[in-house]
Amino acid sequence: MAEQVAFDDQTQEALSILFEQFWVLRATDPGTYQMIREREKKLKRYVSERFGFDLIVHQHFIKLEKIPVDPKAWMGIQEFTTPKDYAIFCCGLAFTERRSVDEQFLLSDITEEIGELYPGEIPLDWTNYQHRKALVRALKKMVEFQIIKVVDGDIDIFAMNEDQEVLYEVTVYARYFMRSYPEDLFHYQTTRGILDSEWQRQQMDERRKRVYRKLMFSPVVYRENEQDPDFAYIRNYRNRLRDDLEEHTPFQLEVFKNAAFLVLPERKQRYTLFPDQKAIMSVALHFSSYVREHLDTYEINALGEIKLTSAEFTTIVENIKDDYGAGWSKQYRDMSYVGVADELRLIFKEWEMLVEEENTGMLTMKPAIGRVIGRYPADFNREGVDQ
Repeated sequence: MAEQVAFDDQTQEALSILFEQFWVLRATDPGTYQMIREREKKLKRYVSERFGFDLIVHQHFIKLEKIPVDPKAWMGIQEFTTPKDYAIFCCGLAFTERRSVDEQFLLSDITEEIGELYPGEIPLDWTNYQHRKALVRALKKMVEFQIIKVVDGDIDIFAMNEDQEVLYEVTVYARYFMRSYPEDLFHYQTTRGILDSEWQRQQMDERRKRVYRKLMFSPVVYRENEQDPDFAYIRNYRNRLRDDLEEHTPFQLEVFKNAAFLVLPERKQRYTLFPDQKAIMSVALHFSSYVREHLDTYEINALGEIKLTSAEFTTIVENIKDDYGAGWSKQYRDMSYVGVADELRLIFKEWEMLVEEENTGMLTMKPAIGRVIGRYPADFNREGVDQ
């Protein structure tokens, strides 16, 4: 393990901001920018030694280049609904990179160039409502990231009328959104090739950096097989990892036979946590409690996994709804067992607690499901109230 770097509360807060935000802009958040700038040396050293990350401190912004071990669906832009959104977004970035800072342009200018750059087999057609909606989503995200800013007009009107004009301006951040790669992107044939190239420059202490990235970026790190070297590292160095993470972050490390977590003893609004405030989380916690209480009825493999059919999963939902449903929100009290089960599956998949086989529809419940549970008190009133 690398030498400890002591953090005060503000340095710990600065680190959390760097992990939670894409970047910190000096113009819009000067206080946070200055706080991080004053702690630049300690932060750079820590993220470099533990994660192998680059901390970019620019006169206009600060950005931590965060690269996961394995990309997950939730790491994408959640407002995007199709691959076309991403393609249009990237074409938009190419457009802005060719413009100077503060240069103004019209919506018709960028739509024309995006149409020329677009790599899809079927050309973009701005008379097509779905294509226009994809463009609206992409440009809105560029504005949100402050790659461009609106000078005049409303992009939402373009969704209904392809003749709508909007005046934009290129910002100083346009050329810094994309990170640098070891090779020209055209040299890579797959996304895995891009990810693997990251480790060519991280050969020193690669295992530690992989483990830190997994722990910080994943809801849970599982033991994938009997010889999983990353999980073996976590188990062998759990005390050092626990001490280091508790010194520099608000998290605590919990390690079990088949899973490792970072948990927060106190809820902090900055972080996205399980369970969150959505009403479905009550259902999820009751489901987890039921599974844990009935472990002796399931066949559990060496990795702590339980296999269920979709029907068996729905039956569990039926059982917990009969027991606890009176206390659920009206939405889930009124919903059918199948409807609740479908939504619950999506939640567990999103939090990497469940895997669904595409061909068979079989469900694999991961060990994390049994680690987070919830029950009503013994005197729970089954009559329930509208929450």
